[in-house]
Amino acid sequence: MPKSFHQERFKALLSKVGSGQHTAHGMSREESAEALEMILSEVATPAQIGAFMMAHRIRRPEPQELAGMVDVYVNMGPKLHSGIGQRRPICFGMPFDGRNRTTPIYPLTALILLSAGQPVVLQGGKEMPVKYGVTATKLFQTLGLNLQGIRMSQVQDCFTKHGLALIYQPDHFPAAEKLIIYREEIGKRPPLASMELIWTAHQGHHLLVSGFVHPPTEDRAWKTLGLLDEEEFITVKGLEGSTDLPINRACITAQVTKMRSKRLILHPHKYGCNGKDIAWTNLEQWREQAFQALDNQGPLKKALIWNAGSYLWFAGIANSLEAGIAEVDSNLNAGKAKNQLNQLIKWRATQG
Repeated sequence: MPKSFHQERFKALLSKVGSGQHTAHGMSREESAEALEMILSEVATPAQIGAFMMAHRIRRPEPQELAGMVDVYVNMGPKLHSGIGQRRPICFGMPFDGRNRTTPIYPLTALILLSAGQPVVLQGGKEMPVKYGVTATKLFQTLGLNLQGIRMSQVQDCFTKHGLALIYQPDHFPAAEKLIIYREEIGKRPPLASMELIWTAHQGHHLLVSGFVHPPTEDRAWKTLGLLDEEEFITVKGLEGSTDLPINRACITAQVTKMRSKRLILHPHKYGCNGKDIAWTNLEQWREQAFQALDNQGPLKKALIWNAGSYLWFAGIANSLEAGIAEVDSNLNAGKAKNQLNQLIKWRATQG
C-alpha cells in the first residue's frame, strides 16, 4: 500500500492519544503494535512520530499499549535463545539512557552471577538523551571487555559459551536506534523508554528484573507483564530506576509469580552491607573502584556484595539472602569474578 494510506491510518491512531482530556482514548494492544510498526518502518512522517511520542508521554501509556509495543520488539528485534540444559537467564531491564548520579554496580554483579553459573542478559545503547548517562558497553569496555561491533550471532555464541549477552541497540536493532533523535528533539523520555524496562531479546524461560522509580511505573509493569504472560519477574526500586539495589536505605522489591505478588523489603543494615551509595564521577575512577571491589576491597565492596548476594538468592542459586552474601564473599576472595572477566576478554579477542 502507498505511504499516504499508512500516514492517514497513523493519523487515526494519533488522534486516540493526542486529543483532549475528555476525548482521548487508549489504543488497543493491536493498535499500539500497529502504530509502533509504522514508526519503526518509517512510513509515518517525522512530524507524526514526534507528535505521537510527545502526546503519548503526556497521557501516559496504558498496560495494553505497552504490551503491544513489546510484541513489536519481540517480532522485529534481535532474538536470543538458551541452549539445551542452560540455566534460565536473568534479564535486567534498566533505563537505556544510563546513569549520571550514582556509581553502577551491575556489570560487577553480572560477573559474579556468571562465575556462579547464572546466565545474564543486558541491553542498552550508546549515550543517549535525555540523561546521556554512562552505559553498559562503556563500563565493560573500561574493564577491558569490548562488546560493541559484534554480530548477533557472536552475541549468541558468547551467551551459549559464557552465559553473557549484551544486546547493543546500534548493532542489533538499528530500526529502534533511528528513533533516538526524537528523544533529543522532544527533550523527554518517550513511552518507548517505559517499554524498554520490560522487554528482553531472550526468547523462552527467563527471570526478568525491571527497575523503577515511581510506584505507578511498577504497577503498570505488573499489569503489562501479566498481559505478556510473563510467569515470573522481579521489580526493583533501584538507583536511578536501574536494577542496582541501594545500600543507604531499605530496598523495595517485589517477586511476582503467576501474577501473585510478594513484596520484599530488604534491609542492608541487617546483613552488614549498609553504607553510602557512591556518587558517579568518571570512568577512570570507576575502573579503579571496580577492580578493587573484584578484589573484595574498596568503596564499592559493600554494594557489590549486597547486590550480587541478593541476585544469587533471587535466581535460586542461594537458598537464602545470607547464603547469597556468603557466596559472594567467597567468590571474590577466590578471584572467580575476575577470572570470569578474563575468560570473556579472551573470547572477545577471538572474534575479530
